[in-house]
Amino acid sequence: MMELLKCVNVNKNFGDKPVLKDVNFTISSGKIIGLLGKNGTGKSTLIKIVNDLLTPTSGEILVNGKKVGVDSKKIISYLPERTYLDKAMTVDKVIEYFEDFYDNFDSNKARKLLLDLGLDTSQKLNKMSKGMQEKVQLVLVMSRKADLYILDEPLGGVDPATRDYILDTILTNFTEGASVIISTHLISDVERILDEVIFIDNGKIILQSDCDELRKKENSSIDEIFRRMFKC
Repeated sequence: MMELLKCVNVNKNFGDKPVLKDVNFTISSGKIIGLLGKNGTGKSTLIKIVNDLLTPTSGEILVNGKKVGVDSKKIISYLPERTYLDKAMTVDKVIEYFEDFYDNFDSNKARKLLLDLGLDTSQKLNKMSKGMQEKVQLVLVMSRKADLYILDEPLGGVDPATRDYILDTILTNFTEGASVIISTHLISDVERILDEVIFIDNGKIILQSDCDELRKKENSSIDEIFRRMFKC
């Protein structure tokens, strides 16, 4: 299986404070991976480094064997924890923006998914509920033909019905052979779609495992294992 993402001895300090400590892991193609940890454990910092939005203090990130940069941004589709879209824009305008900015954006796919939602694309984002805004942003991200999708807390702050829609959209719309990283602390919601998990605590990777193997070994759900390890 192809080595899609590799983190090698990645450290990140903010001033004197270490936020990531010797992070090492490898992700292959064709997987849905949960990056799981409590809030404030370094998940978002790690994701920003993979997306070349932050520079590590030391170590390196390789995507398809190359250091992150312009080339990796073309094949990574990123959903940040906080929206970066101009909420005064209509959905139609945002689709045009994505078409102009990303060569691998499939506007027909995006419009079909939004139509399935019963969404009026002439509507401005600031006229929509938070849940609908989250759905729009997810549709845009999943409508790129990427090698790696990275979703930072996609389930945060939305109701259970919206969570189900988000998970089903992820499951049915990522490019065949691509991988998806979902960063979350809501393990019970996301567990059903995961192939692998990476547990991060206090800036360190404490476990990486195939989900089925881990459940079999521990005779527990991923959520139960997480709660035991993190004493939730």
